[in-house]
Amino acid sequence: MSYSQKMGGKRTQTDSGSRSSSSSILQDDQEGFSPTSSNALVLVQNPPIVSSYNERIRPMLDAIDKLRNLMVMEEGIQLPTIVVVGDQSSGKSSVLESLAGISLPRGWGICTRVPLIMRLQHHSDPEPELSLEYNGRVEHTDEDNISEDIVNATNLIAGDCKGISDTPLTLLVKKNGVPDLTMVDLPGITRVPVRGQPLNIADQIKDMIMKYIKPDESIILNVLSASTDFSTCESISMSRRVDKTGERTLAVVTKVDMAPEGLLEKVTADDVHIGLGYVCVRNRIRDEEYEEARAIADRLFETDPFLSKIDKSMVGIQVLADKLVQIQAASIARNLPDIVKKINDKLNSYLSDLNKMPKKLSSVAEAMTAVMQIIGASKESLKKILVRGEFDEFPDDKHMHCTARLVEMLNKCSDQLHECNVSDPKSNFLKEEIAILEEAKGITLPNFVPHNAFLLVLQGKVKGISSIPIEFVEQVWSYIEDVVLSVLIRNTENYYHVQLSARRAGHNLIEKMKQRSINWMTEIVEMEKLTDYTCNPEYISEWHRLMTEQETFIKKVLHDYLILGPNAKININVEGIGMVEVGGLRKYPHVLLSQAFDLKMRMTAYWNVVLRRLIDIMALHLQLSVSNFVNKDMEIEIMNDLLGPNHGGGIERMLEEPPSIAVKRQKLIKSIKKLKESKEVVCKVMDDRFTHTDYLV
Repeated sequence: MSYSQKMGGKRTQTDSGSRSSSSSILQDDQEGFSPTSSNALVLVQNPPIVSSYNERIRPMLDAIDKLRNLMVMEEGIQLPTIVVVGDQSSGKSSVLESLAGISLPRGWGICTRVPLIMRLQHHSDPEPELSLEYNGRVEHTDEDNISEDIVNATNLIAGDCKGISDTPLTLLVKKNGVPDLTMVDLPGITRVPVRGQPLNIADQIKDMIMKYIKPDESIILNVLSASTDFSTCESISMSRRVDKTGERTLAVVTKVDMAPEGLLEKVTADDVHIGLGYVCVRNRIRDEEYEEARAIADRLFETDPFLSKIDKSMVGIQVLADKLVQIQAASIARNLPDIVKKINDKLNSYLSDLNKMPKKLSSVAEAMTAVMQIIGASKESLKKILVRGEFDEFPDDKHMHCTARLVEMLNKCSDQLHECNVSDPKSNFLKEEIAILEEAKGITLPNFVPHNAFLLVLQGKVKGISSIPIEFVEQVWSYIEDVVLSVLIRNTENYYHVQLSARRAGHNLIEKMKQRSINWMTEIVEMEKLTDYTCNPEYISEWHRLMTEQETFIKKVLHDYLILGPNAKININVEGIGMVEVGGLRKYPHVLLSQAFDLKMRMTAYWNVVLRRLIDIMALHLQLSVSNFVNKDMEIEIMNDLLGPNHGGGIERMLEEPPSIAVKRQKLIKSIKKLKESKEVVCKVMDDRFTHTDYLV
């Protein structure tokens, strides 16, 4: 059964044999390669540094390289990568040349100006195959011209100056004897820009390096010169920033023949926490043949009084090659299941996003159907939040819990009506009433309250609160407009032309509704000014209750005047009103005080009825207006805008997909295609892993 059919299949019995084979390979790697070892004899008969892992890791490494070529990393899926970093002139190029068996660009300044992805593949054909891939093109080359061709390709990518570029250049080396490795060589760390380089070249290089070494899947190959203090190397500092324990950092110490003394102590003390260990190598001099350079290095590590003390498992290009292949194989095996999962998760997510995108419309009938579905969905959402008080579509957005917010606005309006100055019965107690009564008196019986006096007081109070209901109406419709447009925009986000019509129609309709409400509320206020009327029995009962203290109040005012004198301040607690100051009332006669008190209590009782009536009417009007808006008016207004003479043609324009939607659709289709191809690649290699014997412990 294949991996794609059974992700969790059990291991076969052949795995144990594979582990034994693998264990012996690992043991050979740890023993090192001295000239007298059995491993060295193999190297005499076989290509120089080909690794014993090659045949078994090749399919997995090919799969990772294919994923890299598919640019799956653009989808946020990191791949196991050996990243080569080091200070400028640390010997990076020499190390890579020894591994690849080819000459790389050398010279002063930055030789590597772009990420150089080196894909080394051992093959049996004695004739090497070399090619460069960049900017969508493939150029074949050979060993004699590879260095010059890399320089030319780099200039095409990064320019002829000395700047750098993050666009990668891939070098494929198929050669008899090279280890199966894929590495990314990055520009050497520099501190001072030279002529022709940007002033911030050092920061650019560090940013590029951090981008490549930060992912947990990256293996950091840190190239250090033997003569430097490891603890002060910038490359060490950067790698420790992202790999604090050093578990994914391997150090290569170069130029050991130039500073052999004390090197043993430096690599064994490990003051800088290199978790994957050190490998010491001698740099090849330019005119040396590769076999000659390896033989010189072997003699150096055997005969030098300082270098010969270093364990053979820590010296030589062969050891470095085997370590890198082993580390690479373990990293790929460890990360491959997670890569498979991430590819599947991303693919499912993108497929879901694509399915959620609007269907491309091909006819006016389809467009009309889409419009009706949009209007229907919007009406249902607005019914829920504006009429029924349901907010399951916006559980965490309290602004969209509309009925609760509308009640809060109504309560606030009620508080404003009751708390404004004209609604305070204690303010200028009886003085306004007395002033109006004195001007409204006529040739009538003295103990009757003139009706016109009552109307004058009422009209003054209504005028004092007339702006509050209008402000309430404006505030409510501004809030409703915000809510309605939010719902319409959400439901029309995939149809730009419908969204324009919906926004325009929603705004225009709400302006009409608001003006209608303002006109209606203004008429209600005018009705309250025109006359006084209520059939509410609470008016009579409240007036009778308030009038029970009329005579007591008047006696206190006049009696205290006789006792305390005309200049004394007197406060009296009036039932239903509160504590009032009455010092200024002592100069008025009993009949006028009696009329004023009666007028005050009638108005107090009636004013409570007026305020409650205003609030009730506003609430009922609001409910009716919102219901009509949602159920009838909105749909008509939007359709008129889409089909009308001023902004018509919106239905036909729906057939033209907006650029933003088209770009998003193409991007999703491209990513889905990429991820499907990537899935095929990884599923095949996973199938092979379960089909054949495993090679890892």
